Amino acid sequence: MPVIILHVDLDCFYASVEKRDNLAYAGKPLVVGADPKGGIGRGVVLTASYEARKFGLHSGMPISRAFKLCPQGTYIRPNFAKYIAASKRVMAILKTYSASYQSGGLDEAYLDVSGRCASFTEAEALANAIKAEIHGTIGITCSIGIGPTNVLAKIATDLHKPDGITIITPDTIQDVIGGCDISAIPGIGKKTKQFYYDKGLMTINDVFTSPLPDLVFLIGPRAAKWLHGVVHGIGGGPVSEHHGRKSISKERTFSEDTADYDFIMTKLRDLNKKLHDSIREKGIFYKTVTLKIRFQGFETFVRSQSFTRAVQDEAKAFAIIAIMVDAFKKDTRKVRLVGIKLSNIEGGSRSMQKTILDFVKA
Repeated sequence: MPVIILHVDLDCFYASVEKRDNLAYAGKPLVVGADPKGGIGRGVVLTASYEARKFGLHSGMPISRAFKLCPQGTYIRPNFAKYIAASKRVMAILKTYSASYQSGGLDEAYLDVSGRCASFTEAEALANAIKAEIHGTIGITCSIGIGPTNVLAKIATDLHKPDGITIITPDTIQDVIGGCDISAIPGIGKKTKQFYYDKGLMTINDVFTSPLPDLVFLIGPRAAKWLHGVVHGIGGGPVSEHHGRKSISKERTFSEDTADYDFIMTKLRDLNKKLHDSIREKGIFYKTVTLKIRFQGFETFVRSQSFTRAVQDEAKAFAIIAIMVDAFKKDTRKVRLVGIKLSNIEGGSRSMQKTILDFVKA
């Protein structure tokens, strides 16, 4: 019996929930995030609808930049209580389809349906049923990727969005995703993408057609084994909920107190990246993001925001941090220290496959 994994991704989740609740937003470029204030606002885009993405907008983009690219867009502040409620309802539906379930955040999840579906054709029928129930019950759409591993299922999801289904079987990996850029593989960002480009590995097909010994010569044994396994559908961790709790945090004390929030946000972005590099290496997820900010005179404030389920998402965490920072910008005092904590962490070093970036660093 083949291993069959479904990756369910809610399309433009925050924006979709808002459009569901306000028909006036239908067909319009909708941006959920900070107030753009006519192009001088601070903060970032949390979600941009597909209509807004046509103008180059994307999550994590500075809201001022978004407004310059799409001044005609509709900009609204996020309502996390509403998004969390919708996410809980979706996840409750997904759990009825498979006991092997793993959340990837508010807007995505993995299901191992190997015990329920004898073939990828049956899995496609199941995916259609899931899509229909989510749309009929929650009023939003989702895209579903079907593959022999978690990673391939996730890659498949991105190929036909929104509201699509994409299937990758062990026999069609090269045909379906061979032409995709190597950055389509989760964990390969700008830095590692350039690293592989320099080695002549620009597409997934470049990796697929390279014998393992050749990859070892180019990028080293650990990275080669990981990458070779990914594109050939070998390995992949189990689909299951994670257990256990702990926290991880980083702080930065400035050499001089500062009121320059562009500088402060740059440092917070650096802290956020380092934390996520660490949790990716450890294979852990978190539910709560906490901002710590200390002003002159050592008065310290702490603000937190929690997801309904454990996530591992650098962009979403930073978007939440940016929103929390906004509340302090009216304070005229200079800032002495900032910090980020990721808590209610689940999983461990063996619960999740390392990203290719970790292997390159090694």
